[in-house]
Amino acid sequence: MIRLLYIARFSTIAVLLLLLSALAPAMAQNVTNKNEITDLAVDSIPGDVYIWELYSDSTVNFATVPGDSNPTYAEFVGGNSAAKVKVLWKEIGTYFFKVTAYNAAGCTDNIAIGIMKVKPPLPVGTLTTVAICSGDPAKLTVELTETPPWSFTYTDGTTTWTETNVLTSPWEVTVNPGPAITTDFWIISVTNPNGTNVRPSVHVPLVVNPKPKSSVIYLYEP
Repeated sequence: MIRLLYIARFSTIAVLLLLLSALAPAMAQNVTNKNEITDLAVDSIPGDVYIWELYSDSTVNFATVPGDSNPTYAEFVGGNSAAKVKVLWKEIGTYFFKVTAYNAAGCTDNIAIGIMKVKPPLPVGTLTTVAICSGDPAKLTVELTETPPWSFTYTDGTTTWTETNVLTSPWEVTVNPGPAITTDFWIISVTNPNGTNVRPSVHVPLVVNPKPKSSVIYLYEP
C-alpha cells in the first residue's frame, strides 16, 4: 500500500508534494526567487529514510530517472537525506523536486514530487552616508539592484521613513532635521516587481560633527 507523505508547513514556504500519479492532471507550483533558499519538507515517519532529488527536465520519467547531478541551477544546502531539506535556487526557470521514502527494510514506501518556479532575484538596497555638522540635514544615498519601480523603507532605529515609486538608482534622501549625534541608518526592506526583500541591510553610521565654536574677530593693528 502506498503511504501518503503528508506536508509539513514552514514560514519560509509551504511546499505541496503530490503523488507521482497525480502529476499529469495537476501539480501545485511553488514560487521563489533566484539566490533564495527554501525549505522542502514532509512529515517524518519513524524508521523511514528520505532522499531528495532535483530536476531541470520535465519530460523525464521521475520514477526511474535520477535527478540532475549538475548543481548549476540549484543545490541542496546541508544534504538531501532528511525529511526536511534546504535548496538554494541559482537560476531563473521552472524546476522539479522529488522525495523518495525508504522503510527500514530499504524498500520504497512512496515517491512524491513538486514543482518550483524561480523568478528573478529580489532587489537589494545599499545605503551610504556623508558626515554632517550638528543641526544640518542628513543626506543618504541608496543604491538599488534589479529593475524599477522600487520602494524602500529605512530607519535610524527610532524613526522609520518610506520612499515609493523610485525610478532611478542611486536615489538620494534627506532627513531634516538630521541627528544631533552620530547615528546608524539602515534599510529595512526593498520592493520591486520581483518581490519584497525583508532582510535588513548593514547598519551604516552617519557621523555628526559638532559645529565650530564662534569667537570674536578683532581687527589686527600692527
